[in-house]
Amino acid sequence: MLVRMVSSAVTRGQRLIGRLAVIGTASGDDEQERLDKAVTTLSTCLITALSTVWVVTYFSLELPVAATIPLVYQVISIGSLAVFARTKRLRFFRMSQLAMMLMLPFFLQLSLGGFVSSSAVVLWSFTAPVTALMFRGTIRSLRWFGAYVIVLALSGVLDPLLDSPSKIPTSVVIAFFVLNLTGVSTTAFLLLRYFVLEGDKERAKSERLLLNVLPASVAARLRDSEGTIADGFDEVTVLFADIVDFTTMSATAAPEEVVELLNGLFSWFDRLAEKHGLEKIKTIGDAYMVAGGLPVPRADHAEAVAEMALEMMAGLDAVDHRLGSAVQLRIGIDTGPAVAGVIGVRRFIYDLWGDTVNTASRMESHGLPGTIQVTDRTYQQLRGHYAFKEREPVLVKGKGEMKTWLLAGRLVD
Repeated sequence: MLVRMVSSAVTRGQRLIGRLAVIGTASGDDEQERLDKAVTTLSTCLITALSTVWVVTYFSLELPVAATIPLVYQVISIGSLAVFARTKRLRFFRMSQLAMMLMLPFFLQLSLGGFVSSSAVVLWSFTAPVTALMFRGTIRSLRWFGAYVIVLALSGVLDPLLDSPSKIPTSVVIAFFVLNLTGVSTTAFLLLRYFVLEGDKERAKSERLLLNVLPASVAARLRDSEGTIADGFDEVTVLFADIVDFTTMSATAAPEEVVELLNGLFSWFDRLAEKHGLEKIKTIGDAYMVAGGLPVPRADHAEAVAEMALEMMAGLDAVDHRLGSAVQLRIGIDTGPAVAGVIGVRRFIYDLWGDTVNTASRMESHGLPGTIQVTDRTYQQLRGHYAFKEREPVLVKGKGEMKTWLLAGRLVD
């Protein structure tokens, strides 16, 4: 029963924190802006709630000046939160909060007679540079930390000149020492923890995005090194697939239909590539490029590519033909050496170069609709396990006459 009550209270608390964190966010905010607003809002709410202890205690001790200072902070903070929720403008809200976090504990300490009688309440000024560090950057936060050091030094200089009120019992002073130390530490920890957790979410999202454009092993190398990522492979197998007469089919179709067809078809190709352990390189218009044997070499790269090509052809009947006619593919495959690497700065791409890539592209463009044309190099890798039909020598641009084969299927063992 107690466990359920605690669990329910934690859940309600998490929901409340989630609602508070987004009161100042706008639809056009980027992720960093949302995080900055959430940290500022949550720190304000936390300190405003904790200030109630000082207000109640000092009013009960008949110290109206000391009680009024945290009360003023609460009133201004609640008002600025309301304005912030309506305007969504962070700058003024953030600056006013940082200024109050820094200065009001200092004034409260002065009103109470110094470090000892105030239980070192000026320590709460430390929340200003901590909060600034999380959303103002390391350079600007140094200014706030410098201001905090100045406030501490000024407190030390003025401390001998202050008279301590006689109305504060020793037990209250000691209790507030514990409360101040615990409160400042807890506030700093919770803010940093929230910031770190949100940062972890952003890093995980970035990781997923990076893995969508780069192989996992290449993405890891890119994270760990700033140098050029390039590898030479003695033997890989490259496949190009192209939709026959796609330009003609798409000329009279709505843009949505064209994109839906390509997305559905290429998403299916992506799943096949993952199934067979192959690496999608890129799409070029209505053409799809995939390779086997990289970035991690494997001995059966040709077989894996052949299996994918056969599944691509066999599964076309199940494709939703939104352009009004049956979709046909031309597929070309070649096997040989290649160079792979990452290019780009803002938009990375893992690409592949070499004669093998060019020849595989020629196999596709010089192929027949509905067939899988392979070079003799690929044929030599697959013979004995797959059925082929030999073509007449094909005149290939830049290569001359080439002996090619049409892959028909796997031989039954």
